[in-house]
Amino acid sequence: MENVCKESQCTGCMACLEVCTKNAIEIRDTLRNYNAVIDPAKCIKCGACQRICQNNNIINAEKPIAWFQGWAKSAKQRAVSSSGGFAVTLAKHFVNRGGLVCSCVFSEGSFHFEFAENENEVERFTGSKYVKSNPQGIYKKIKWCLQEDREVLFIGLPCQVAAVKIFAGERLLKKLYLVDLICHGSPSPKNIEQFLSEAGYHLAELIQVGFRKKDVFRVTGNEHYVDSPGVYDCYSLAFLNCINYTENCYSCCFAKSERVSDITIGDSWGSNLSQEEQDKGISLALCQTDKGKRLLQDAEVELFPVDLENAIEYNHQLERPSVKPDSYDEFFDALQTGTSYCKAVKKGLPRTYRNQQIKKILLKLRFIRGGGGWYIVTVTK
Repeated sequence: MENVCKESQCTGCMACLEVCTKNAIEIRDTLRNYNAVIDPAKCIKCGACQRICQNNNIINAEKPIAWFQGWAKSAKQRAVSSSGGFAVTLAKHFVNRGGLVCSCVFSEGSFHFEFAENENEVERFTGSKYVKSNPQGIYKKIKWCLQEDREVLFIGLPCQVAAVKIFAGERLLKKLYLVDLICHGSPSPKNIEQFLSEAGYHLAELIQVGFRKKDVFRVTGNEHYVDSPGVYDCYSLAFLNCINYTENCYSCCFAKSERVSDITIGDSWGSNLSQEEQDKGISLALCQTDKGKRLLQDAEVELFPVDLENAIEYNHQLERPSVKPDSYDEFFDALQTGTSYCKAVKKGLPRTYRNQQIKKILLKLRFIRGGGGWYIVTVTK
């Protein structure tokens, strides 16, 4: 069987599926990698899939011309956003001026892309999704809207932005606004599905799946913590320690200061602003184009200067990809031989896992940490 691109380097952008007129391509998800496999019985050798693939193209990337930190002027929007609310505020501004926005949502058991034409529809985009999402079905609609002289804002991971950029073509980029999110890597959705299933949650039955509230990284299902409050659950441990990403993420060609988008958005980690503002969430934005800079400045956001070198230091993906842990294969080998998700995390991250289990026990015993040690809390009525 022939692959669309180099083996185990598929990003899962799904553009090849959309360009193939013979349904000759299948995306095979093995947990540790994606591969776009061509069915020789259906393939007519037109080469369209290989021409559209970002791994087979040189994609133009530009250095930032301006960089800011800040937050949404709406205190409510800032409060419900993972960071400072830049992405959703940009999206609301864009629909209010008559544009169409496309970004990731969770619904009906999957992480996929939908379109929004008003503020209420934009609300569905709020919140971080630390999992690979599926953009299949969006490319032709984006291109059609651009051809109809309509402005489109696409918000996604850098690899997804690159795919949209290639599919649209150079001629239509004037009406297309691209926002990429600083990404440290993304796991197959089979990861979160298995983790939730073992915790008693069924992905298809959930209305909400959350991964983060400000600087608290924990999975929630229908607004309830999947694990004990106060500790990292096993999925968050795996994600934050870079062990559950697909293989292509560790050689990501978009992990650099030059970006493929008009605007790059992330967290302003290590900000020089007050701790009070940091607790509320501060976004980081890098603008690579004049139209991206104008869009950001016209939106309802508060903007402040930021030190670019400091931003890169605290967001390594602006300089290099995440490093594959030495125990990566051990973690995935365990998963693929039937080991439970948490036991696989224990194998791959033994010390980190143990520390969280100790903390969970101490919290259950009503111990708290402070003043250089652990103290028991007594409850009196």
